[in-house]
Amino acid sequence: MTTARLPLFPLNSVLFPGLVLPLNVFEQRYRALMRDLSALPEEEPRRFGVVAIRDGSEVAPTAPGLPEGARPEPGPASGFGPDPLKAFHTVGCVAEAATIRERAGGTYEVLATGTTRFRLLSVDASGPYLTGEVEDIEEEQGEGAGALASGVVRAFRAYQKRLAGATERTLAGQTDLPGEPSVLSYLVAAAAMLDVPAKQQLLETPDTATRLARELKMLRAETAVIGKLPSLPATDLIRQPTNPN
Repeated sequence: MTTARLPLFPLNSVLFPGLVLPLNVFEQRYRALMRDLSALPEEEPRRFGVVAIRDGSEVAPTAPGLPEGARPEPGPASGFGPDPLKAFHTVGCVAEAATIRERAGGTYEVLATGTTRFRLLSVDASGPYLTGEVEDIEEEQGEGAGALASGVVRAFRAYQKRLAGATERTLAGQTDLPGEPSVLSYLVAAAAMLDVPAKQQLLETPDTATRLARELKMLRAETAVIGKLPSLPATDLIRQPTNPN
């Protein structure tokens, strides 16, 4: 398997292929990353790797009480312990930045899209930001992905309706769900109200059919649970929040 070196952007969330990722970049290590990506030739993709944090802090710890100028500058691995590889889930998603907009003060607004999965093999903290040696994970369809996709579409619609009722909201006009099984599997994984470990498990699933089968089981279970709850906080299933770093 061919490996490559990729800048890393750890988050307390899971990015899936095909999903949009807005970022509010203010830490020095990630500002340096965005400066380097912005300096690439226009025809070269501005790629970085998003990994979910297993054990650590998305934002580097600070030293409260010290004057601004006396605070220690966090290093590339700050918040992730002596061995950053152990702090991250080792299956992540390549993100390609469509826009990198520098704001006054040197912070950045970034809009990126997930493209492909990768496996993180090692982490290098010797530069201004973390980089990792990664290998691509090919998406296999698996057996029966098409039939499972039809079941997931029906289950997801039922889940949406039950969730809308529990949040006392009116379900807006439904958008068409993608027919391609792998695209559908990632959209559902991102849209469902699941915690990070559950979403990470779906990202790591070896093939599309297995992921859809797990989602079908999960959607049916969640729909049944929601039906027994009096109300839930309102949420938007599809819209992803901006990630501060």
